[in-house]
Amino acid sequence: MASILDEIVHKTQHDLNRRKRDVSLKELESFAGFEKQRRSLVDALSVEGEVSIIAEVKKGSPSKGIIRQDFNPKKIAEQYISGGAAAISVLTDEPFFMGSPRYLAEIAEISPVPLLRKDFLVDPYQIKEAAAIGADAVLLIATICEGSQLSELLAATKEFGLEALVECYHEEEVDSLNWKEIDILGVNNRDLKTFTVDLHRGVELLKKAPESVIKVSESGLKTAADLAVLHNNGIDAALIGEQFMRQDNPGDALKKMIEETKKLTQI
Repeated sequence: MASILDEIVHKTQHDLNRRKRDVSLKELESFAGFEKQRRSLVDALSVEGEVSIIAEVKKGSPSKGIIRQDFNPKKIAEQYISGGAAAISVLTDEPFFMGSPRYLAEIAEISPVPLLRKDFLVDPYQIKEAAAIGADAVLLIATICEGSQLSELLAATKEFGLEALVECYHEEEVDSLNWKEIDILGVNNRDLKTFTVDLHRGVELLKKAPESVIKVSESGLKTAADLAVLHNNGIDAALIGEQFMRQDNPGDALKKMIEETKKLTQI
């Protein structure tokens, strides 16, 4: 029986064929975002003594349905920027997460912080597409890559002037990485089969990365106490979406979490 991740990847590959017919690889170079000056996600997350926050613009998900009815991506991004986000993640998957590449393109017009395209990227076309819509970095999910696919996508990321956050779920994935290729490692704290969250398991997997690699904890982070755990374990950053998106003002919620974390960690 196919998992939800299998369904998403199958749908992504099917839709990608249509997108390639509609807009050629060469035509992507005419998009407004293609020539933009990129902002470094690595630099944005390399703040000594702090847990930097990648705040996520996210309308919904397959497991939770619609998370935010009142969804204005550009306004939410502006609130995140005011609230102190180190970077902003934007869901661009349409069929399953109610996202759109257009959301990222709109946010790129106003954002002074790096933008991460969060999607299910399986082809170098999507990397160039990310550059064309104004992304500074892309999420690459090790779980959906086979053979040399991850290395090929990482090479495309460099070719188009972007950075990559490589996301892992399992210990075997982390152990199989070529660290010479990796600048940012993300570990998803959620078990894909049970959907349970284990922050401490995620932390232990992140600790396997070399010191030079930026370490990002993903999924299930809700409180300043969670961020304090990351801080105390030397984790550089956290990617948080749903917790903020359910608040009246996501930016205010972000600002409050940052302030509370500083108190807990005595920064």
